[in-house]
Amino acid sequence: MHFKHLALTAAIAATVCVSAQAQTEIQWWHSMTAVNGEWVNDLARQFNESQKDYKIVPTYKGTYDESMTASIAAFRAGNAPHILQVFEVGTATMMASKGAVVPVGKVMQDAGVPFDPKVYIPAVAGYYTAPNGQMLSFPFNSSTTIFYFNKDAFKAAGLPTDKAPSTWPEVVNAAAKLKASGHKCPFTTAWQNWTQVESFSAWHNVEFASKSNGLQGLDARLKVDSPLHVRHIENLANMAKQGLFIYKGRGNVPEASFVSGECAMINTSSGFYGNVAKNAKFAYGLAPLPYYPDVPGAPQNTVIGGASLWVMAGKKPAEYKGVASFFKFISTPEVQSASHKRTGYLPVTTAAYELTEKSGFYKENPGTDVAVTQMVRKVTDKSRGIRLGNYVQIRAIEDEELEQVWSGKKTAKEALDSIVKRGNEQLERFQKANKG
Repeated sequence: MHFKHLALTAAIAATVCVSAQAQTEIQWWHSMTAVNGEWVNDLARQFNESQKDYKIVPTYKGTYDESMTASIAAFRAGNAPHILQVFEVGTATMMASKGAVVPVGKVMQDAGVPFDPKVYIPAVAGYYTAPNGQMLSFPFNSSTTIFYFNKDAFKAAGLPTDKAPSTWPEVVNAAAKLKASGHKCPFTTAWQNWTQVESFSAWHNVEFASKSNGLQGLDARLKVDSPLHVRHIENLANMAKQGLFIYKGRGNVPEASFVSGECAMINTSSGFYGNVAKNAKFAYGLAPLPYYPDVPGAPQNTVIGGASLWVMAGKKPAEYKGVASFFKFISTPEVQSASHKRTGYLPVTTAAYELTEKSGFYKENPGTDVAVTQMVRKVTDKSRGIRLGNYVQIRAIEDEELEQVWSGKKTAKEALDSIVKRGNEQLERFQKANKG
């Protein structure tokens, strides 16, 4: 609704000042599929219709891992895109890629576009800001981990539908009731490393890695072998043994099993909301992540996920002007708020959050503000975010080791010890390669 209206008024305004120049093309590589892919294409189209100087060309370049690899190869070959969407896991790697990227703060400043990092939600801005206070990349689709549940399945199992299980013991209890009522997949999780290890740590205010989870230096080391981490993975392993937790694969693969109605509860990204809203054929609820009630300081806050937009080096000043103009467009409260409502990604500015609240959206769609409230609780040094080198490889290690636990081949302790040992080797390698 608002989208078409916005694009139209902008298009009318643009036709008034048509310039004779040819359009400058801006290449944007991304990793968004399905409903989120449609959203990215719509944003580009709306921007292109709003003015006549620049044309944003969005291109899907595979998964987050694949597009990052492709862009580094393209940069070396001299044909990198102008804008690259990089998931939060790649932040440290991008920060260390000296000469490959231009800090977004500089791009905006050089183009003469007003840019104030203070308008962004602090948890979001802080994550993408360098120690010297310069914003490095542009917050785009920021998400966090939340809990989704199938209200129809809950009803059939005799569980309350107005309130989700808020603690892990309650999740186990709900899963047992769902199983007893004939449900084949009571609980599953997508992004198991992000939800069950990384977010789990911040939510319980325990360190995932030393040095404030890597934000304070390259000599950070993993700390996921703590008694609390062992207890949680053991708990999930027991649920897996009893058929209460069904492992459905890596990344966002398990999300399909929730949308289809097969699995009744899932921990995954707030950015999954657009898919659920469009495709789920049942009543569903959104809720905060479960926690262990006996852990002091829990629940704390969850950490950022999703991705940001990095600007690649070696382009012409006119092209950077186009990039800055596009970033300004997608930052406006109207565009931000519409994107947040459509996708479940966080509104990255305070103004967009306030606009959404004013519109009555959260009242009409209960739970859609969970991601925001989880992220804006007071942040501690243990919960500011995770920024580690070779993090893509560490995620793969977490996946491999956790799969050994779910299949009964390793104990929780063995797997977590192995994650720490293998992960620290990656961190040492990154530290050596990026000294100074």
